[in-house]
Amino acid sequence: MIVHLIDGTYELFRHFYGLRRFNKGQDKPFGAVNGVLVTVLQMIDEGATHIGVATDHVIESFRNQLWPGYKTGDGIDPALLSQFHPLENALAAMGVVVWAMVETEADDALASAARLASQDARAQKICIWTPDKDLAQSVRDDRVVQIDRKTKAIRDAAAIRVKFGVDPAFIPDFLALVGDTADGYPGIDGIGKAGAARLINKYGPIESFPPTVLGERQALALRFKELATLKADLPLFANIDELQWRGPTERFPEVAAKVGDARLLERCRKAAANLGDPGQTMRE
Repeated sequence: MIVHLIDGTYELFRHFYGLRRFNKGQDKPFGAVNGVLVTVLQMIDEGATHIGVATDHVIESFRNQLWPGYKTGDGIDPALLSQFHPLENALAAMGVVVWAMVETEADDALASAARLASQDARAQKICIWTPDKDLAQSVRDDRVVQIDRKTKAIRDAAAIRVKFGVDPAFIPDFLALVGDTADGYPGIDGIGKAGAARLINKYGPIESFPPTVLGERQALALRFKELATLKADLPLFANIDELQWRGPTERFPEVAAKVGDARLLERCRKAAANLGDPGQTMRE
């Protein structure tokens, strides 16, 4: 089987700003939510059976205590921010497993889910659907891969090495040195992507760098590495069978009506009927 792990926060942003190109600023209250639901349903229609979606239920996390400049919810469009919780509710009503993260981030949930799924031999491939470079550290050979939905790029470990110049395991070290503007930390001044890859390939992780390489900046680099290292030990599920989609819940008709897309309910019922139990299209 193939396990699909979706960055719900990214998908919500993608659909919100995709709609912005056409709606002239007249945002529908649940427009982006509807877009994410349609995307997940399309994956189910195309054969996806085991799905988990991670969201940032609260934008801030423990990392904000580690670095004052780390990303917050400041600056996020209120029309977008107001759709996070409705998305989580809608996905759950549709019968999709949702990890709404509070103290940690959606990226941590995806990393943990990838690790847990990879422990089950039945999972032939684990696909992490996000372009976020943080998740490159979770890629393993060609079994755990990262998929960028926008560019349609599928990156296994070899592709990660080509893109960043280092193995997936060293992505936290790489990001610590070059910085991550999206997450709000600057990296080490004077070290670019090529230089970071060269240092890592020569010395290994930052902890192994000779004292003369970074000097007093090594402690700062290690702080940034802590920010870039995803938590992969969250107990999200005990068995990948918990990720199997079995159809929408009884709450979904109400949710579909609220979202304002009557086609959602019919598509969901049709997908559920195709699961092999035509008589069980809704469940508690």
